[in-house]
Amino acid sequence: MLEIQNKLISIDIIEKHFVCQLNACKGACCWEGDHGAPLEKEEVSTIEEMKIKLFDRLRPSAQEHINKEGAYYFDEYNKCDSVGFEADGKCVFLIQDGIKSICAIEQAHANGEVDFKKPISCHLYPIRVQKNEAIEYEALNYDVWDICSAACQHGKDLGVPLYEFAKAPLIRKYGEDFYNELEAAAEFLKGE
Repeated sequence: MLEIQNKLISIDIIEKHFVCQLNACKGACCWEGDHGAPLEKEEVSTIEEMKIKLFDRLRPSAQEHINKEGAYYFDEYNKCDSVGFEADGKCVFLIQDGIKSICAIEQAHANGEVDFKKPISCHLYPIRVQKNEAIEYEALNYDVWDICSAACQHGKDLGVPLYEFAKAPLIRKYGEDFYNELEAAAEFLKGE
């Protein structure tokens, strides 16, 4: 583990390679799993806005889920609000683009319709942030999942470490100074 700006960072984030391969996984991280994507406190109201703005684009089963249970819920396991997901594991904001799953929020952002890209936990993935507010620390860990094996291999083939792949979301969450310190630490550890 490294410590940068009071954040604990797993060495795997520096040493492991990763570049998303949507053609291989088809966006499985949006439709597999036991929990919805964790939300920052300030993202909860944004998810409510996205629910209203994007409702008509969502799958009928997602619309039904949102009408019954809402677009987010309190996840007892992770002790935070999380994006809603259906019984089959699909995120309520998941839509299909041909054979790939994509995020309705991210698509609307790409089209210039909304300012919000997507929840930061989705943007950071496969980096997961674990918070302990009682002692004011955050730990950044690499969430290893077999559905991402093609992304790991692709990153290795290209020589792209996970922290470089996640540069934009790391800067979005923690700022450029944090990222620059992380990059300098990585270069030091690699002996560059």
